[in-house]
Amino acid sequence: MTPEDLAAVGLRLDLVGPVATITLDRPEVRNAQTPAMWRALAEIGAGLGDEIRVVVVRGEGTTFSAGLDRAMLDPSGAGDGVETVAGLLALGDDEVSATIDAYQQGFTFLRDPRFVSVAAVQGYAVGAGFQLALSCDLRVVADDAQLCMKESALGLVPDLTGTKPLVESVGYARALEICATARMVGAEEAVAIGLALTAVPAADLDATVADLVGALTAPLSGVVTETKALLQGAAQRDLEEQRRLEREAQTRRFRALAELARATAAPE
Repeated sequence: MTPEDLAAVGLRLDLVGPVATITLDRPEVRNAQTPAMWRALAEIGAGLGDEIRVVVVRGEGTTFSAGLDRAMLDPSGAGDGVETVAGLLALGDDEVSATIDAYQQGFTFLRDPRFVSVAAVQGYAVGAGFQLALSCDLRVVADDAQLCMKESALGLVPDLTGTKPLVESVGYARALEICATARMVGAEEAVAIGLALTAVPAADLDATVADLVGALTAPLSGVVTETKALLQGAAQRDLEEQRRLEREAQTRRFRALAELARATAAPE
C-alpha cells in the first residue's frame, strides 16, 4: 500500500533499517479503529520483508487506541461504501466468520517469528486497542496507560485474537475477570500481573522503546528469530519435542556462524 492509501485509513508506516514502525494516526478520534484499518494492517504485515527484525506499534498523540470507532456500529453513520462492523448483521454465519477472519489477519501477523513486535502504549488501549497491544510480543507502557477489554460492556466478546495472549500473560482467572468486568487496568498493575514489561513516564516512552529496539537488533540476524520461534508454543509442547526443536535451531545457528566466519575470512 502507498503512504496515501495508509493515510486514508489512519495508518503510517516508517521503515528504518531493520525496524518497521506502524503508527495509528487518527489522533482526532483517539486512534479509533475501523475494518479498513484492520485490512490495511494485514497488508502491511504481508508486505514486510525478511530484513525487518523489529516491528513497533504506536499511536499518534496521547492515546494508543480507544478501540473500535463507534461509527462502525452504525450502518448509516459511516458514509456510503464504508465497511462497518454493523454490516456484519446482513451476512450469513459463514460470511461473518470469514470477514472476522480477514480482520484478525491485521493482528496475527505481529506473532510472525521473523521479527519481534513491540507495543508502545500511552493513554488508553481499549477493546481493539488492547487486543492490538496484546498481539505484540512485548509491551512497554507509559505510566498513564489504561488497558481495558471493553467488548463485554457492548454485549460482545473479544474477537481480534486478544484472548489467547491475555491468558498466556496473566492466567485464566485474571483474564476472565478483566474481560468479564471490562474494568480498566492501570500501568502499575499491568506490569505487576505480566501484561507489560515496564511502565515509564510518558515523556520517556519513546526513548525506552528505542533502547529496547536497539537491544533486540543487537544480536546477529537470525538469533532472535530462532529464539522467538522456540519460545512460541513452548508451554504446550512436551519436553522431548522442545528439546528436539532446540537441537535443530542450534544446528542452524552453528551453520550460520560457520558461514559467516568463512565469508569474513575470504580474501577480497
